[in-house]
Amino acid sequence: MSVMEVSSRALGRLAAADEYWAPIDLGNADVVQLASQVRSMILIRCAEERIGEGVESGVIKCPCHLVIGQEAPAVALAGIMQPGDKVFGAHRSHAHYLSLGGDLRQLFAEVLGKETGCSKGMGGSMHLIDRAHHLFGTVPIVGATIPIAAGAALAAKMDGRGGVAVSFLGDGATEEGVFHETLNLASVFKLPLLFVVENNFFSSHLHISLRQPFDSICRFAEAHGVPWQRVDGNDVVELNAAATSAIEGARAGRGPALIEAVTYRWRGHVGHREDNDVGVQRQENLMHWRQRDPIQRVVNALVAAGATAPDAMDALWTECRQAVADAWTQAVADPYPEPSALLSRVFSGGGR
Repeated sequence: MSVMEVSSRALGRLAAADEYWAPIDLGNADVVQLASQVRSMILIRCAEERIGEGVESGVIKCPCHLVIGQEAPAVALAGIMQPGDKVFGAHRSHAHYLSLGGDLRQLFAEVLGKETGCSKGMGGSMHLIDRAHHLFGTVPIVGATIPIAAGAALAAKMDGRGGVAVSFLGDGATEEGVFHETLNLASVFKLPLLFVVENNFFSSHLHISLRQPFDSICRFAEAHGVPWQRVDGNDVVELNAAATSAIEGARAGRGPALIEAVTYRWRGHVGHREDNDVGVQRQENLMHWRQRDPIQRVVNALVAAGATAPDAMDALWTECRQAVADAWTQAVADPYPEPSALLSRVFSGGGR
């Protein structure tokens, strides 16, 4: 068994909940870029907390899968998208929508079922779209957008303009046949497609150790001859470097790549609760993983480097909370779709 084979199967220290608590290593990172990414992550965190409150109070009726604790992968990819690039998400994609530039009010309106939502209030939390900002769709069906991303990558290759496609997926989606079929297709045709696997260990309520013989997803990329990188998914600096190299390779015609971002969600599979995950207790691990907070680790590093001050971070949290409060108030006051939309937006010919 080769060293590479072993490393593609096992997460090692990245799987340990009590590791990687220290501030991240800034290295030669662009602190201006990092400051912008910190703001994006804080805004996502505040928005998700507001949605969680809406779910708990019953104001939001649709199922919501919150991304609190794993904001960094979406933010890292968003900063390197160019005109013509296309991003596809899944059921846990509020962060992808917001990091790419999606409108906060439209997100809130969508989960509230309002006419002003990004999908006209007809899709809810898991059907988000914002083509103006590269997001070409999210769906609740596990793995469903993976082959669509491959189609977008094939179109980009045929166009010859350097466009790329990005498919965000979770570790659970790697158990769908279409994931492996798409890896094979992308490898054979050298498609400009980046697979970003947000490995948070849980597919619904089942830990990866109960579903797969190994805990790392990189082994699937290796099997199909797709270059892979495994990174700390709560380290935005490491994610920035991995995403940049993978996207540059795809633009240069070197074909697909896979990034496995090892992270952890603080809330359950669906809904607002922290204390359990579809009946599976995980308090101890959660307490440890909260120490690997992707926001606090980069903030601590920036403060230690003198690139920002604690007061500035406090002001940023206040700013983001106010933006969320304002957008929520507007979305709550927005109208619902007309009853006729139930037919007119599904059937052609006005519902006849």
